Amino acid sequence: MLGRRTFLAIAGAATAVVAGAGAAAAHDGRAWGPRPALHHRPGRPHGGRAGSERAAVAFVRAAADAYPTVNTGPRLAQSYTDELGLFSTAFVYDNALAVCALLADGRRSSVDTARVIGDGLVFAQDHDPDHADGRLRQGYNVGPYTFYDGSPQPDGFVRADGAANVGWQFGFLGTAVGDMAWPGIALLHLFRATRDPRYLRAAVRIGEWITTTTWSTAPLGGFSFGVDGGNQPVPNGSTEHNVDCVAFFSMLRKTTGERRWTHASEHALAFVDRMWEPASGWFWTGTNDGVEINRDPVPLDPATWSRLAIRERRYDRALDWAGQALAVTDDPSAPTSQLPDDAERISGVTFSTASLTSTAQYNGITVHPQGVWLEGTAQLATSLLDRDRREDRQRAEWLLGQVRRAQDTLGGGQHLGGAEVDGGVVAASSLIDSGFGFGYFQVQHVGATSWFLLASNAANPMRWGGLR
Repeated sequence: MLGRRTFLAIAGAATAVVAGAGAAAAHDGRAWGPRPALHHRPGRPHGGRAGSERAAVAFVRAAADAYPTVNTGPRLAQSYTDELGLFSTAFVYDNALAVCALLADGRRSSVDTARVIGDGLVFAQDHDPDHADGRLRQGYNVGPYTFYDGSPQPDGFVRADGAANVGWQFGFLGTAVGDMAWPGIALLHLFRATRDPRYLRAAVRIGEWITTTTWSTAPLGGFSFGVDGGNQPVPNGSTEHNVDCVAFFSMLRKTTGERRWTHASEHALAFVDRMWEPASGWFWTGTNDGVEINRDPVPLDPATWSRLAIRERRYDRALDWAGQALAVTDDPSAPTSQLPDDAERISGVTFSTASLTSTAQYNGITVHPQGVWLEGTAQLATSLLDRDRREDRQRAEWLLGQVRRAQDTLGGGQHLGGAEVDGGVVAASSLIDSGFGFGYFQVQHVGATSWFLLASNAANPMRWGGLR
């Protein structure tokens, strides 16, 4: 089953490892991994909750401003620090989260940066080098660099010919439903905050692309995966994507009043319902062909996001399943842990059931089955705060405390566009395997940092009015 994060150019051009880029053989840019090593200078304390949030906001804003000499207008935020080896790649999912997190923070400077990123999403939609149908690509380049084969890549987010700088070097050419729905959600939140009609128009175009291109008539229904780098349909269907669509289309209905979006939301919800496993209290990952359910591995995302997007009591058990079945503790004494020897243990949740037993290697480094996926840990905290049952707030605050510990102690000495940065939350406490063909590394990440900010502000990005 393809998840949004595994979606590279399925047409095949970019999954090959280029000379000098290391030996990672997986299907997502995160598999390229940090170079030259996983160990970096220790982080530093940020002064408690308020200081941690300020530092996280500063990191997200730094990611959006990493290349000031070439990006003076609309732009996107670089997703990971330079140490991951993806250069200036900006994934649209991470940027959608950044918009939501900055709006939830609410400070004038944060809202201004959210608008800059939102303008970048609109620009990318309006200036695609090959298509004029409202799509966004998986990722873009936002700053110049020299690729692993020695070829210079001189452009910023806007190419010399005026087009958006699509991330073709790593094959980020395809368009996935989740990578459309999340920017659509972010643009609707921006519209609510600013009443700028450009954001609403862009969101409607995204909705029309999803419903026109990916509406599945296969037995399981829902929305299929999207299109690959060669613009060919991908028949897979993702539970995570369809949860995204429930949220996005519900918000579009509230914003526009048009009934077509209710129909689309119900179509996505029917797929999600079919993926629910009541005996176990989890969601299956999706389908490979629209006919048969894919039952392995079981990921975290549908459990957390179903609460935020759907809020049906019968699904709430998924949060309890995730908090128990996917619980991990990274102990520096473990042979495969990448925590510094003198670090405290960090606890949270991992990506999927497969992450708990994986022995995979990325760039010659063995994954740690007890590594903490910090983005998912913050997602779980966000969802618990939204459910707000007995002990949920206490559990959420404990999880956020673990994320702050990671923020304070991991990822020091890393860079964005060559400049040292601080305050971001690393993607994982130690290298983990998702179970879907890619890994997460100990590098500061806009996505993980944004979920931390959303949880810290008790925000729900998947509901209209959920940010403030």
